[in-house]
Amino acid sequence: MPAPSRPDRPVGPDPAVTGHRPAAAQNGGVAAADYAAGSRSAAPGSQPQPSPTVGVTMDDQASSAVYVSRETDSRVSDDPPLAMEAMRAVQILNPSGEVTMPRPDHPRVMCVANQKGGVGKTTTTVNLAVALALHGNRVLVVDLDPQGNASTGLNVPHHTGVPDVYDCLIDGAPLAEVAQPVEGIPNLWCVPATIDLAGAEIELVSVVARESRLSRAITGHPDQFDYVFIDCPPSLGLLTVNALVAAQEVLIPIQCEYYALEGLNQLINNINLVKQHLNPALDVSTILLTMYDRRTRLADAVEQDVRNHFGDKVLQAVIPRNVRVSEAPSYGQSVMTYDPGSRGATSYFEAAQEIAERGVKEPVGRNA
Repeated sequence: MPAPSRPDRPVGPDPAVTGHRPAAAQNGGVAAADYAAGSRSAAPGSQPQPSPTVGVTMDDQASSAVYVSRETDSRVSDDPPLAMEAMRAVQILNPSGEVTMPRPDHPRVMCVANQKGGVGKTTTTVNLAVALALHGNRVLVVDLDPQGNASTGLNVPHHTGVPDVYDCLIDGAPLAEVAQPVEGIPNLWCVPATIDLAGAEIELVSVVARESRLSRAITGHPDQFDYVFIDCPPSLGLLTVNALVAAQEVLIPIQCEYYALEGLNQLINNINLVKQHLNPALDVSTILLTMYDRRTRLADAVEQDVRNHFGDKVLQAVIPRNVRVSEAPSYGQSVMTYDPGSRGATSYFEAAQEIAERGVKEPVGRNA
């Protein structure tokens, strides 16, 4: 007696054997592919949108609102993300050397200072210096922090026994004998800091004209630099005072958190004291907001407070929290060379552009 047929098994060739799928499954696969192609950029759970060529006019497309985050380029492009990242990398690395940032008509000595630690002083110094050097400016970085992090970020040796800024401050060594060229970055030099600098503040107490030792060393350098960046320690001691006396401008990085604002008044008061008694030309020219987290309202509130208080001194470029910025020093690089297409590199590049354009009256676009 034949076995009864199984009602749940379809009659016909087995798809697992023949390799064919029913028409409904094939059509469903095509529809799914069409839907995926047309809605890759849609948010999860959203309904598929009609094709731009069906029932949507050009005016409708132009009037659609597009949200762009605070930390990204405001220009909307049809290029894929990888292509955009590659374009940013080429712009930042400038391998041809054709694109230049404006060069100032006189050397700009900028002191990067904030007695609050961890606000991005060293990171700002290193990345701004690399960005300017890659675009035609001659830049010198003076590492005045005994930790020597700026030297590490530029991959400059700063172990015990290496001639460093301590020799300039205590022994009066010429800065030209201490400065080292930065490997891979043309037009960039660094005066390293070793652990010997930790005792410099005590030794400077009995030195004549102790506040102006660094100023005389920079002035006596035979080469002409467009920018001199001085990376200060997180304190208001004699090392920072030396930097303030040597500088013409002060760049203050401010972390977008409350604690960073708390000690700002004390820093401004000290800058004013130095200006009154030691360096009348000193001026707070630039404020840079760092570690901006667009997910928090606190970051927006701090930004608004800083902009309302300092006005045009605050750069439009804002440095976001970006893991690439933190990873770069472990490879002895700046984020500009470590990952030039990242948001951190793009933001520092825009900040360097703003600083360069503020330093000249007539910006120059390209070399003749």
